[in-house]
Amino acid sequence: MSSITREAAADTSTTTSEVPSGGPAVRTKAAKKRGTKKKRIPPFRVTGLDGVRAVAVLLVILYHLSPGAAVGGFIGVDLFFVLSGFLVTNVILSEIDDALNTIKTTADPAAQSDPAFATPRNFANLFGQGAQITVIAMGLVFVLLLGEIDLSAGYTSGVCAAVLAVLLTDKGWPWYLAVLAALVTGTAIGSVLGTLVAKVGIPSFVVTLAAFLAFQGVLLIMISGGKNISITDPTILALVNKNLPVWLGWTLYLVTVVGYAALQLYRARSRTRQGLVAQPMSVILAKIAGLAVLLGLATAALNQERSINTLITSLKGVPIVVPIIAVLLIFWTFVLGRTAFGRHLYAVGGNTEAARRAGIAVDRIKISAFMICSTMAAVGGILAASRANSVDPNTGGSNVLLYAVGAAVIGGTSLFGGKGRVIDAVLGGAVVAVIDNGMGLLGVTSGTKYVVTGGVLLLAAGVDALSRRRAAASGL
Repeated sequence: MSSITREAAADTSTTTSEVPSGGPAVRTKAAKKRGTKKKRIPPFRVTGLDGVRAVAVLLVILYHLSPGAAVGGFIGVDLFFVLSGFLVTNVILSEIDDALNTIKTTADPAAQSDPAFATPRNFANLFGQGAQITVIAMGLVFVLLLGEIDLSAGYTSGVCAAVLAVLLTDKGWPWYLAVLAALVTGTAIGSVLGTLVAKVGIPSFVVTLAAFLAFQGVLLIMISGGKNISITDPTILALVNKNLPVWLGWTLYLVTVVGYAALQLYRARSRTRQGLVAQPMSVILAKIAGLAVLLGLATAALNQERSINTLITSLKGVPIVVPIIAVLLIFWTFVLGRTAFGRHLYAVGGNTEAARRAGIAVDRIKISAFMICSTMAAVGGILAASRANSVDPNTGGSNVLLYAVGAAVIGGTSLFGGKGRVIDAVLGGAVVAVIDNGMGLLGVTSGTKYVVTGGVLLLAAGVDALSRRRAAASGL
């Protein structure tokens, strides 16, 4: 036993002698390193991907609350467009988010996903970011309902924005006259395009493609070879960059909820008087309550303080661009759904020859649709100039047209004509804005964002084609 003890002591002394002078410190540091574990994101932490999912659910619920969403026929396919787009986007974003988290954690164990998406500041920014695309998409709905296309809508908005900037900055016109001139310019452009399509018989693709190319040159000529024209008028700048007072935001919320409730109740009572089937009162009350809750949460979020430094400036309230888009949505929805022009537009889009034999002025309807499209493009250009505080040769260019057409189609408007609503453009614009903004906050490259947006657009168009094929096969 004593020999064994002496051998153990010798082994211990040998091991200790082989350790350098800094050994204990090295061993302690290594032990700490081995004991360090990766920090995990708390289970209830809101990441950028969670924000995308939340907005997706919000938009789908709003779709259900929109008039006509629960009507039979193939209108319900529109909901599948939106859900499909959200599904694809959610899956891709999940994979990207996991990959980015793996890379960040490898480089820095404390790295975590950016939660900036689900903040009131970014929520308000989404409205300004998607305003131009959404408004242009509203106008494109009218042209797409005819089975036509307007490839010049993006640069039409740029030309109208240049008219606004030149008159405001270089000529010193008051803002209301400059805005009127920009809108008249858009209407005139639409009148020319519509006349060439309806009267001369040139395909809309060729006419608007020529305008797309020509307006790029017009824009360069108007702003003298590529300079940047700054806009300093406070009224124009306030359209996208300023907010409503808090009390006015809540007033707008109450007016919207009360108006929606009155409309739903009036519609149900009117159908009952005519002996038609009306929605159950429980469904109507659930819609009203759902809208009240959703808009209340949105208004409360927007009325929070969003400024980083309140000593310099305060950012509270609903962005001014929100009621602008809401007014345009209500007005054009009324035009499409409650006027003879709207019914004739759907008839021409469904079957042009049958509409002509029924006595509808087909040419006039087509010209009017292009005029509305270009006028709405002018409104989008004004909003773009307001957000950028300036106009340059790229205003209305780049991916504006592609995103606007994609927004209308992703929302549910058919490329084949005869099916679509203005709210489709709003839903599609929201989807495009969420994809662009959410993936940007996740650190995704522009190339990946284009691929995802193109995939969602292709999926929406594919489902539309398949639904029409199924309708033709069933004789509907």
